[in-house]
Amino acid sequence: MTFTDCTRVALGALVRYPLRTAMMLLATAIGVAAVLVLTALGEAARRFVAEEFQSLGTHLLVVLPGKTETSGMGPGLMAGESPRDLTLADARALLRSPAVAKVAPIVVGAATVSFDGLERDITVMGSTASLLEVRQWRMAGGEFLRDQDWDRASPECVIGDTLRSELFVGRQPVGQWLRVGDRRCRIAGILARQGMSVMVNVDELVIMPVASAQQLLNAPGLFRVLVQAAGRDSVMPARRDMEQILKERHRGQEDVTVITQDSVLATFDGIFGALTAALAGIASVSLVVAGVLIMNVMLVSVSQRTAEIGLLKALGANRSQVTRLFLTEAVILAAFGAVAGVTFGQAAIFLMRSLYPDLDFDPPLWAVAGSFLIAIGCGALFGILPARRAARLDPIAALAGR
Repeated sequence: MTFTDCTRVALGALVRYPLRTAMMLLATAIGVAAVLVLTALGEAARRFVAEEFQSLGTHLLVVLPGKTETSGMGPGLMAGESPRDLTLADARALLRSPAVAKVAPIVVGAATVSFDGLERDITVMGSTASLLEVRQWRMAGGEFLRDQDWDRASPECVIGDTLRSELFVGRQPVGQWLRVGDRRCRIAGILARQGMSVMVNVDELVIMPVASAQQLLNAPGLFRVLVQAAGRDSVMPARRDMEQILKERHRGQEDVTVITQDSVLATFDGIFGALTAALAGIASVSLVVAGVLIMNVMLVSVSQRTAEIGLLKALGANRSQVTRLFLTEAVILAAFGAVAGVTFGQAAIFLMRSLYPDLDFDPPLWAVAGSFLIAIGCGALFGILPARRAARLDPIAALAGR
């Protein structure tokens, strides 16, 4: 029996039992589709986080008050707990490093803004003129904060696009006076629409000089300090210089954490890479279940096709040929199910892209190839037992239907 004959007989058997074939195809297709959809979800989460951190700027370093004892994102990094505040003088001292190009001290808090009877709760961010370049934000109109003495609390501010549309309907905001908390500031410019950026909605921000924000929010210490290195090769020298400068200023205490953009991205890449692999492993269990189903259904098929097996043996087919026939049938079933699973998975991913266009749902190539190969492997592995049982049938008893 040639390979072509074996394939033709196997396909004929699948066509003769459409319900049984459809059941096994569906089981395998669901397993493959599950692998694709879950890995696409993991990859979408990884890409989203990577894009969020890349949107912070280039060659970026972040100084956090509080010392974390690990290289990961520990409690100190998130909460910023520290026995000593970061000050404007600390931030200004970082410019002494030749590896540092820009420094943008950050103060953040909540306040209420109002204009012409309209009122809204917003986030206030205090910083300097360097923030626009460090964060790579764009202006929709007017100008950003002026480059002035950081200790000067001038009454000016920049607003986000949402505030412009909600508070200044049909009016030009630039030049208007906006009440922020118990203070008034003149709107110098409007940020272009940015959306969410690292858990901050830029469109709902009011940005004012850092000294003004400190007075408004009663915040003597800084929330963060964003630093732009002079270039990619300057990132690590800048980090070493900054840690040394702040250590000297804080009387030898290492009570700040300096993290780089690349280190955070590498940490999240590792986390989401492991998550994606785990999701693929969980989904692969369904492929094993599909393989078990193939085995059980084919065991039933052997009992239903005893006369056919007896005829094959009477015509001269040996054990290895009968085994190969049933294995071929199992592998073809698994292959067709895998193709159907890839089709269903891609259709589900297309639907997710339509529902969530901001996320890039795209399963990795290894998930597509791996699920396909695992499906075929499971079909072959779990098809061995039915194939061997068919091969061991006595031809005379099989022809008699026993």
